[in-house]
Amino acid sequence: MSLRIALLNAAHDGEDNRRNFRREVDADLVEYDVTERELPDSFAFDGCLVTGSRASVYWDEPWIADLESWVGDAIDEGLPFLGVCFGHQLLAHALGGSVEPMDDYEIGYRTVEHDGANPLLSGVDDTFTVFTTHSDHVAELPPGATQFAQNDYGVHGFRKEDVFAVQFHPEYDPETAADVASGKDLPDERIERVLDGITEENYRAACEAKQLFDNFTDYVRARQPAAGDPEQVASDD
Repeated sequence: MSLRIALLNAAHDGEDNRRNFRREVDADLVEYDVTERELPDSFAFDGCLVTGSRASVYWDEPWIADLESWVGDAIDEGLPFLGVCFGHQLLAHALGGSVEPMDDYEIGYRTVEHDGANPLLSGVDDTFTVFTTHSDHVAELPPGATQFAQNDYGVHGFRKEDVFAVQFHPEYDPETAADVASGKDLPDERIERVLDGITEENYRAACEAKQLFDNFTDYVRARQPAAGDPEQVASDD
């Protein structure tokens, strides 16, 4: 049976997110445009995914406050979460961590290291390639959270119980990477370097990190009670 996952799309123009996550995540994705204050009216999902955004989690915007409140309630209800970039930062903030601006913008294909102990990156090399684009970072982990991925720009992955989050963009295809880089307010020569780095070789290397989507859905499936379990029987009454 297919998983039912809430796709909390935080992009103001959500088409790239829609295409990329629907391609990569083996589940029935029920999409909500959270920038328009669309949120699920229940927690009847197997899990939730919070996407990237050009927004910062500390902005005083009603949709961000609404999203963080719903996410906090959903976590309390026991729903597993995966956050990407803005989603990573929003989950950290909702769980009591802190998010701050960075001194430098991280953008382009970069290497990240992980400790090999987290199921989200099972099967991924300890040092791996990813596309990054962010000017904020998780400056302080939530209480009780464990960092599992990092590079010289800081935290790139953390977990707290059933909540997983990564700063990088495993879902990006080359078209999205080029569109995002071209739209950044950065010096022309830096944007050109990033665009020059969007090669077939780098993209193929970054595809290794897409394994985390299957790892997340495997994790969510493993949490579900088996048919005939008392919990399952009770939920069907």
